[in-house]
Amino acid sequence: MSTAAVLTESAVLEPMAAWSDPQSDLPAPRVVAVEDFDLPLAHVNHASAMPVTARAIHVLAGVAVPQVVLRDGAADTVLPALWLRARSNDPTQRDAITGQRLMNPHLLPDDLTLLGARLEGNGLFLTFSDGFSGNFDPQELLDGAVLDEACPAPQSWRCDLSPQPVYQWDALQDDAVLYRAVKDYVERGFLLIHGTPTKPDSILSIARRFGYVRETNFGAYFEVYSRPDSTDLAYRPVALGPHTDNPYRNPVPGIQLLHCLQNETSGGLSTLVDSLAVAQQLQQEDPQGFRLLATVPVRFEYRDADTCLVSVQPMIEVDGMGVMVGVFYSPRLDDIPLMSEHDTRAYHRARKRFGSLLSDAQFELRFRLEPGQLMMFDNNRVLHGRTSFDPTQGHRQLQGCYIDRDSPRSLYRVLSRRLGPQAI
Repeated sequence: MSTAAVLTESAVLEPMAAWSDPQSDLPAPRVVAVEDFDLPLAHVNHASAMPVTARAIHVLAGVAVPQVVLRDGAADTVLPALWLRARSNDPTQRDAITGQRLMNPHLLPDDLTLLGARLEGNGLFLTFSDGFSGNFDPQELLDGAVLDEACPAPQSWRCDLSPQPVYQWDALQDDAVLYRAVKDYVERGFLLIHGTPTKPDSILSIARRFGYVRETNFGAYFEVYSRPDSTDLAYRPVALGPHTDNPYRNPVPGIQLLHCLQNETSGGLSTLVDSLAVAQQLQQEDPQGFRLLATVPVRFEYRDADTCLVSVQPMIEVDGMGVMVGVFYSPRLDDIPLMSEHDTRAYHRARKRFGSLLSDAQFELRFRLEPGQLMMFDNNRVLHGRTSFDPTQGHRQLQGCYIDRDSPRSLYRVLSRRLGPQAI
């Protein structure tokens, strides 16, 4: 992104023309929150969102102490000297190839101040009290002022989602198509891929188009078909409600792929549910119940002859920003802690309502996976399940594998950079 030379020094009390963000007219992601509740849901870029006002970097003139200010609409924020100093891209301060710092900002003086600030061409030249002086890119300061992952905001969905994110495998060999698919995945939390090869290990090559395969005690991939003496109900013909796979792991497998190789039964329909949409409904109905599910730890366990896996975390997952991103949900595996009678009943009510919403048809996509079709989904955000089937009707065989949760997001950023204006 170019930095047009429109930075100017400004007097304190005068309107300030300054370097501004050429992308500032784009809508900003909205965070949906419920009044009196402090764990917001990660939601949507709504078409009705108010446009962001112009954001610009200013250098204030006529003040005793130099100041660099970020103006966002009518609000001005003075950029602290410590914050500015840590963002230097000077080759003595940051490696040009890796982008990693060559200095340790944790060791800067507590009383660091800005001694000088002036405009030079399209950038800023700043001088600090620790003796360092250097050039700063105003666009990088604007970008750094927002803790953003440089990915699209999640868009919640229900049973009426249209169009669904369906892609042909052959088309995904084109990076431009792959970019659109990854964007859909980041927004919706799942993809449906048709026309895939159906060799015994084809799932691994499909998975590697999106990220790195995560091997578990089940292997690099696993078979899903009816086995009467299996150690997991997934390998029986019974119905499976919406759930998170492997909530007993730490970390939980981030993304699951399920690939249909054969399906001769009339049942066994696949289901997907967006936990963000369901949790938003619960939060509107019962904010305190939502809070309990987001804070009370739950124990999950899996064991067989060679494995014993245990993990403890709240049912509702929040990220480092305190925003809900998914759930750990598996009624077959969870144990709640010992609480008072009152708290136990309150937690049970919230969990019961959450479970009933997850099973409500208004939130569920239901479809039949045919041979050569695959679904890929965020294992925490989008819960999966299936209807029961009769194994005497014929063979139903799927293969599954896991990839890291951050892989498609990384791929989105790489393709955005590589494709440039074509990334639309």
